[in-house]
Amino acid sequence: MFHIGIIGCGKIAQVRHIPEYADNQQVHMAGFFDLNTERAETFATQYGGKVYPSYQAMLADPQIDAVSVCSANVSHAEITIAALKAGKHVLCEKPMATTLEDCEAMVKAAQEAGKYLMIGQNQRLTKAHKKAKELILAGAIGKVLTFRTTFGHGGPESWSIDPGKNTWFFDKNKASMGAMADLGIHKTDLIQYLLGETVVETKATVTTLDKKDANGNLIGVDDNAICIYTMSGGAIGTMTASWTYYGAEDNSTVLYGTAGSMRIYDDPAYAIQITTAAGERILYEMEKIQTNDNQTKSGVIDLFVECLAENKAPEISGASVLPAMRAVFASIESSATGQSIKITQ
Repeated sequence: MFHIGIIGCGKIAQVRHIPEYADNQQVHMAGFFDLNTERAETFATQYGGKVYPSYQAMLADPQIDAVSVCSANVSHAEITIAALKAGKHVLCEKPMATTLEDCEAMVKAAQEAGKYLMIGQNQRLTKAHKKAKELILAGAIGKVLTFRTTFGHGGPESWSIDPGKNTWFFDKNKASMGAMADLGIHKTDLIQYLLGETVVETKATVTTLDKKDANGNLIGVDDNAICIYTMSGGAIGTMTASWTYYGAEDNSTVLYGTAGSMRIYDDPAYAIQITTAAGERILYEMEKIQTNDNQTKSGVIDLFVECLAENKAPEISGASVLPAMRAVFASIESSATGQSIKITQ
């Protein structure tokens, strides 16, 4: 039985971490910390465990084996590094951190502590994405030449624990980055996972087009990002992240190869559609990808606990996510400078 602490009891903890830990028979939720003490007390009452006055107090408790870091973006690195140094395994929400230096420091801290650091890049774990990777490796569409991968919805203000225009997602002091870090990191990590390649160059526009704060001013973080990625294997494609898709949510990826094309989560009826160069269509009916309005089990928590139980390093380790974070920060630099940025892994 693993004793888990939850640091940050906001929306992502409430819809993913807490219920998924509660559903895992190898876990006891031993403690909760949130800046809103009343919020932490609510979950301690419901699930057991204690409320800690600070995250430092939780990390000092020898009964805690591992923690989920579900706090605001800017505190991910500070809390994660402290937890690793305290001898705790860590599952940290995305984005990993708000600077590349912090991301690298997190990976170094995990290595030095001999503890696991896993990042919540849940798109690698969906059935269709795992199947798609298998098909790509088998040569179902030949060598991938171009692609487009998209994650867009109407914004976090209706989903956040504090909904409305004052959501912390819009506060640069708490979020640091906007749609690029919230959604773009998912699709950047995904395209690298699907192709088994890394982004080696990016030309990007990361900007704020429409989202406004309570005073009617454009928010201080980006609400749209459009990037042209060059992959280490030569493929070129676009990655789009947006908080201004005010109609249906788009979480699709389309790959064009030398022997056909593959569409993933692009059709509500079929999770994967392959069209061969000869015109044959192959359809895969699988689960629908989760949306903000339709939350399903992510698989992240169960994988983290499995790693603890079997004493094996997580496949979605901090080190494995570093290349995607490098692409995110390079894209922000590209947008600021107007130049293509080459990425050294």
